[in-house]
Amino acid sequence: MIPKCPGQDDRNLKVEILKCPGCGYKLEIFSDEIKVKCPKCRDLLCRERLPSCVDWCKISRECVGEEKWKRLKGKVKE
Repeated sequence: MIPKCPGQDDRNLKVEILKCPGCGYKLEIFSDEIKVKCPKCRDLLCRERLPSCVDWCKISRECVGEEKWKRLKGKVKE
């Protein structure tokens, strides 16, 4: 069993309020998200992705789970 990564602890998530460049709607993006869709105009808002453990850790796929790993690596289209 893999010990739980501190980055996976939901208590460490932070929320940021961003303004949609398309319509000006204020929306939330959590620290574990790279992109969100505006609920008002459906534009995709992407934050500049910083390197994370999925970029260098050899067990990150197992640690964060297949679906989240693919999303973080940009291998899943939303």
